[in-house]
Parts: sequence; structure tokens; C-alpha cells
Amino acid sequence: MQHESINYLEWPSSDLALTKQFFNQVFDWTFTDYGPDYVAVNNANIDGGFFFSPRQATTANGSVLVVFYSNNLTATEQKIIAAGGEIVREIFEFPGGRRFHFLDLTGNEFAVWSDN
Repeated sequence: MQHESINYLEWPSSDLALTKQFFNQVFDWTFTDYGPDYVAVNNANIDGGFFFSPRQATTANGSVLVVFYSNNLTATEQKIIAAGGEIVREIFEFPGGRRFHFLDLTGNEFAVWSDN
């Protein structure tokens, strides 16, 4: 591990089973359960997990925005929609690429960007 680097991210989830279902379907993540109130994320390219909480992580609430990268923005957007996610900001351009924002099944906000 690199000294003083970001090592782990944790998000709230009001329904851990729904969270696992959604992220497995969209991003092929797997999970390790640690009791009824916590699941660790596997194969996400960064270590992290979800803890049980009735709250949501959104930019409107002042949360950090976690942004995924995609080689095919439209295909990833369609996977999110098919899994029940909600697009809350349609694809838009910014210097260096394009991106969109979405909510997972428990209301957490994420974004996906692409440079093509």
C-alpha cells in the first residue's frame, strides 16, 4: 500500500441486498458479508464497502461524488437503467470527455465518465 493514499471507500445503504444486486448486475462486483450491517466490495479496482444506514450519499447532501470510468458511456448507462438505477443528470460534455450521474437503488449518487 502507498503511504497516505486513499485506501478504502464506504457508502451508506438502506438495503444491502438491493445494493449487492445492483452493483453485481451493472459492474460485476462481488461482495463479502460481514454480519447483517456491512458488506465489503470485491473486484471494484478500489477497496470499499457498504454499511447499513437510512441516509444517502448525494452531491446535494454535500457528499463526495464517486466517478466510474467507462469505455462505452451509452452501454454503461443502459446497464444502469436495466438494473433499476435512475439517471439524474443526462450525458453532458465537459473539458476532456462526457459523463452522466445516476442514483443506485438506495438513492446514492454516482457518476460515469468517458473520454471518447
